[in-house]
Amino acid sequence: MNLARPVSRLFSSSTATRQPQQRFTKSPSSPTGPIEALHAHLIRTQRHGDPSAVSDVIRTYASSPLRLHRACVAFDAIERPTSAVFNFVIRGLSRSDGPVRALDLYRAMHLRGVSANHLTFIYVFKACARVCDVRHGQVVHVHALKCGFGTHVFVSNALLHAYACCSDLVSAQKVFDQMAERDLISWNSLICGYSQCGAFREVLRLFDAMQVANVTADAVTMVKVVLACNYLGESEFADHAAKYIEENHVVVDVYLGNTLIDMYGRRGLVELARQVFDRMRERNLVSWNAMIRGYAKAGDVAGAHRLFDEMPKRDVISWTSMITGYAQANNFAMAVKLFQEMMVANVKPDGVTVASVLSACAHLGSLDIGKAVHNYIIEHGVKVDTFVGNSLIDMYCKCGSVEKALELFKQMKEKDAVSWTSVISGLAVNGFANSALELFSGMLSERIKPTHGAFVGVLLACAHAGLVEEGLAFFKSMEDVHGLTPEMKHYGCVVDLLSRSSNVDRAYEFITKMPISPDVVVWRILLSACKLHGNVVLAEIATKKLLELDPRNSGNYVLLSNTYASSHRWDDASNVRELMEETDVPKPFGWSTIESNGLPPCSSRDHIPVNPTNVMHPKKELGLS
Repeated sequence: MNLARPVSRLFSSSTATRQPQQRFTKSPSSPTGPIEALHAHLIRTQRHGDPSAVSDVIRTYASSPLRLHRACVAFDAIERPTSAVFNFVIRGLSRSDGPVRALDLYRAMHLRGVSANHLTFIYVFKACARVCDVRHGQVVHVHALKCGFGTHVFVSNALLHAYACCSDLVSAQKVFDQMAERDLISWNSLICGYSQCGAFREVLRLFDAMQVANVTADAVTMVKVVLACNYLGESEFADHAAKYIEENHVVVDVYLGNTLIDMYGRRGLVELARQVFDRMRERNLVSWNAMIRGYAKAGDVAGAHRLFDEMPKRDVISWTSMITGYAQANNFAMAVKLFQEMMVANVKPDGVTVASVLSACAHLGSLDIGKAVHNYIIEHGVKVDTFVGNSLIDMYCKCGSVEKALELFKQMKEKDAVSWTSVISGLAVNGFANSALELFSGMLSERIKPTHGAFVGVLLACAHAGLVEEGLAFFKSMEDVHGLTPEMKHYGCVVDLLSRSSNVDRAYEFITKMPISPDVVVWRILLSACKLHGNVVLAEIATKKLLELDPRNSGNYVLLSNTYASSHRWDDASNVRELMEETDVPKPFGWSTIESNGLPPCSSRDHIPVNPTNVMHPKKELGLS
């Protein structure tokens, strides 16, 4: 093997292609400076092949990403590059957009028999980390050991970082354990590796070990520790980490500040989050958005909106956080209004944004606005994934446009359990019982595991269609066949199923055998049935339970009074009304809203009733073919 051959083929295909690259002319994109002048002088004097003479030129070129290609050209002209020259170019390539070329150059260096030093291995291991090439890292690891750099702390740190970036945590931990000397970078490299791979318990374990070893953490360490606490739900450990930051005067940079804001925001500790926010010397969009989400999480949408108005710049996350915050606070009209303002500001929404505003439209029953959002999605190419598709189905179902919901469902390329549940529940609520049950059978035939929500829809469909025994069979199959433990809403549906079919006594018997204590909704369903069927005895039992659970609800008194009146027990009806007055039970005022320019007005009340004109009456079953 001729070890003295040039290595120009690493960067160019032939000598002919190299010559034009060696000419440097003054242009706006490549200004002439002292280094370029020196390089030109070396070329004119035929000294550009001398590694000692051209070393400074290559070092300067390689340190600038914009001039790295010149370093490669200058390197190609050297017949016998030294280790220092190799290092300059390897370092530059390891930082470039093509770090794999640094590995190629190291391989050529090794084949030429040029001795590597500690800097060589540091740069090569950094390149291995960037390309996630664990195999190459292992080979170079062996070379480093043979060259006597196995105990060099900086080389070990770079090697540890490379293994961690390649998700080889076993090797990373082994390197760490074998290090005779460790510094903060050693600890951080391993902590970052565990964090990257989701091994958050190990992150906290290492942080504890750091303190035992009397190594003071920095902002990088604490970002990973706080993130681990967030993922694990370790609130107490998070508070310990925050105290550590304070006591050890850890510099809170923008990344650590944002992480702390997010941690406090997730826990609803908005005042502590705001303290961190106010103390931050530098903030970015993430800081503002995290603070807004914190306010929204705590239910303080007014505080979130004040901060939103103060933002120097907003992005789609800022708008989405506010829209979602209002939707979660049941202020759906403001969520829709903000979406309209977002459109005026020419900020393109993402899938989360449109899903949130569609949910708001669904709760408002605003079919026109929902359709407008759907049209926007189509016209502006917003990606309709399963999440957005499910939101569209839910919106159309809740606004009474079941045919459109079913059409979208059929068009969806990928459907999940939520897709099936949404359309089944929508069909059931809108009175299309047979269609809902038919679709549920299709869900089972597709081997989609039914959800609790799907069974709510099925039981509602059976209740509307008067299919008592079928409904009871579906209820029993929840646990026996599908392994789902019935929840309170399912028991309520069964009580409703029995009550609608005049089986009030059977409904009461079912309640007494429930394995969980019935809530107010279950008892109110029974009381309503008693009023409808004139069962005074059970009405009194249900009312007694309701007054224990919800004594301030006027509806309980009214239902019992009406039950007595239906049975011509006028004195008892009057007594209930008087009792209601004596106990000062509040009576809610009746109210209504109208749409103005397609948008329901904002109200001090959280709930805005569905526009009854949007509700579709089930005149006929929908075709599912």
